[in-house]
Amino acid sequence: MRLLSKLPVALLLGVALCPLRSFAQSESPRKVVENIESESEGFILIDAPEDLLDTLLANPDKKSHNGSGNKGYQASGFRIQVFSDGRNQHSLESRAKARGAAIVSKFPKYRGQIYSFSSSPNWYTRVGNFRSQAEANQALAELKRAFPQFASEMRVVKSKIINN
Repeated sequence: MRLLSKLPVALLLGVALCPLRSFAQSESPRKVVENIESESEGFILIDAPEDLLDTLLANPDKKSHNGSGNKGYQASGFRIQVFSDGRNQHSLESRAKARGAAIVSKFPKYRGQIYSFSSSPNWYTRVGNFRSQAEANQALAELKRAFPQFASEMRVVKSKIINN
């Protein structure tokens, strides 16, 4: 039973590393790591569906019913929406992810709490897992001070959060 709980993580890693297999066969493992480090400038972003992250990162002792008929590891809470746009379709995904990367570079405490996703035709980026609206509002004020150029786009939204 314990082996089955680790299966999704193993599958995720296997899928994520597939593109590197052909490259890795022609290069030494040390060279592969050096190439990834130099090309990523030390920052690697893994984009996964929000529900997959919730399932993988959640505490199994805090399961809740998420309304879809499946048991999940989510709770009701709040996130800060820092990007929402539906114009210029060709650049939306990269702009949404860039906004999240900018936040993590200034606020490392949000690493692993940046959620970029699409709901056609829009792209969204949300930050954090806040249990109370007061906590989210405090973080929102901090982000608005740090990023005044995006302050008018930022707002607190109700969301399912990872409940640790």
